[in-house]
Amino acid sequence: MVKIFIDPGHGGTDPGAVGNGLQEKNLTLQISTRIRDMLVNEFNDVSVLMSRTGDQTLSLTQRTNAANAWGADFLLSVHINAGGGTGYEDFIYPGVGAPTTTYQNLIHEEIMKLVNFRDRGKKTANFHMLRESNMPALLTENGFIDNAEDAAKLKSASFIENIARGHVNGMVRSFGLTRKTSTVYHTVVSGDTVYSLSQRYGSTVQQIRDWNNLDSNYTIVVGQVLLVAGGPSSLTNATKAAQGNLQTDSIVDYLNSINKDSTYANREKLAKQHGINNYSGTAAQNTQLLNKLRK
Repeated sequence: MVKIFIDPGHGGTDPGAVGNGLQEKNLTLQISTRIRDMLVNEFNDVSVLMSRTGDQTLSLTQRTNAANAWGADFLLSVHINAGGGTGYEDFIYPGVGAPTTTYQNLIHEEIMKLVNFRDRGKKTANFHMLRESNMPALLTENGFIDNAEDAAKLKSASFIENIARGHVNGMVRSFGLTRKTSTVYHTVVSGDTVYSLSQRYGSTVQQIRDWNNLDSNYTIVVGQVLLVAGGPSSLTNATKAAQGNLQTDSIVDYLNSINKDSTYANREKLAKQHGINNYSGTAAQNTQLLNKLRK
């Protein structure tokens, strides 16, 4: 069991950096909560403890004491920058070696794959959260709240989602986490009627038949569109297929719901294909792309 301690920076009477209608304490809690939920809900053998789950006031000492007392394997402290710059950077304590440097490299790499922030590099600093923790620790600075361009991105739910996913992907690589058994949906076509079947990853054709009461009249191709030779009468456990997640306003969630690549690079490619030029991941552009893909 890997024990990961997540520290949303600031909170309570300490708002952290403020700018462009945003407060650092709120953004760090949003990002950290999504990181926790992704890790716990999607991966095996990982336990997460957060220094705060609401708008509490905590000292730096209280945070590192909690991580040390819990015996965390890794500490992640999430922050938003200020001071007139732009982009993403992260910090480890000066002079530490592997595995801390390895974790920094992997998490930095995965975040930069998903967010279109300027890469400010991997750095070291004598920060309390890094110095007083007994385990490998990383502090991330996710954009500049006082930079209008960075702030516009931080106001986007899909951008926050990508920041969180980048952190998670880096920790998955760092600790060799394995994904939980998931449920995916494949399309079943019978004439003009579209249905969906629930299929577990790694399942066999026979398992799919058993779970859905399908007889040998149905031709099933695992991992592809499922073509049925019979009619819908014997498709007793099937339900009407959704055309992606129609409830979400997040382009990332929508692309994931239709099993498409949701990384920034692919969204930029899709935007160009749909006539959205100079895509930079703004909330307005993501909404425009989402609407085009749903047509």
